[in-house]
Amino acid sequence: MSSARKPERSPFASSFFLTGATASGKTSLGVELARRIGAEIVSLDSMAIYRDMDVGTAKPTLDERRGVPHHMIDVVDPSEEYSVVEYMRQAARVVGEIESRGGTALFVGGTPLYLKTILFGVFDAPGGDPELRDELRAIAAKDGADALWERLRAVDPKAAEKLHPNDVKRVIRALEVFQLTGKPISDLQTQFSAPPLFEPERIFILTWERPELYARIERRVDAMLEQGFLEETRALFEGKLKPGPTASRAVGYRELHAVLQGELSLEEAVERIKRLTRNFAKRQETWFRSLTNQGARRICADGKTRKELCDELEREIDKIKRRGESTSAL
Repeated sequence: MSSARKPERSPFASSFFLTGATASGKTSLGVELARRIGAEIVSLDSMAIYRDMDVGTAKPTLDERRGVPHHMIDVVDPSEEYSVVEYMRQAARVVGEIESRGGTALFVGGTPLYLKTILFGVFDAPGGDPELRDELRAIAAKDGADALWERLRAVDPKAAEKLHPNDVKRVIRALEVFQLTGKPISDLQTQFSAPPLFEPERIFILTWERPELYARIERRVDAMLEQGFLEETRALFEGKLKPGPTASRAVGYRELHAVLQGELSLEEAVERIKRLTRNFAKRQETWFRSLTNQGARRICADGKTRKELCDELEREIDKIKRRGESTSAL
């Protein structure tokens, strides 16, 4: 089965992207940049799409959203499943609407899978098989997530290496693809090694030296607790629409739910959240390094004010726009 490519011109080819590791300051910088260049912001965060998960996902505040249209935030309830394919479809529609108004889309967020798929396209996968998924879920429920992951490792070790055993949804999907096609999903997902669908220079990666980034993560987690992260978690898990498998993977909610259940102390949960967030930031950085090798721009934030960073980004975007205008005139 071959990898499916998007149309010759990607629907995101005229957009700009501001990304970076968690707690790097993308949100506030993106708002200021959008105001300067007259852009509308499209969230590039896989957890910001869930309603009622505000503090724990560090969504832009109402004040930050004021005056700058924001899209792809609060799309579905936490109990609902949501895929990258659905995100792509909705984001493409949003960008089309923005551009029809003569505007520019500025994607802001740090979910590597979303950015990968926007840049390289969606691979041609078989549709889902509800009965097979139910069988695999039953195995996970009976024998545990590790047993399901071991099944995947036996048929597709490359895919298993990239997935945590607790990521049951993706483990099931990888097993489903193998059973439906007879081919490992890692062999089918070749779109990420193909040429990008638009110029990676439109992607700006906000970076910090590791000690400062980790200090920012520490401060951010502490601030979330002060802003009501524990209370938000209580409302989610005790409400009618409890978080589904995807929403529950957001760092922090599971740990704070364990506090509410008496399984962890608050101090233990906070330390675990900080550690998991640091690990997530490391994984993000690994992807961003590979992206830099393909032409994305790294914007070093150390020692710079927000205004200086915004000035730098605005200059770079202006250069890209002027080059595009020159090319169109030929």
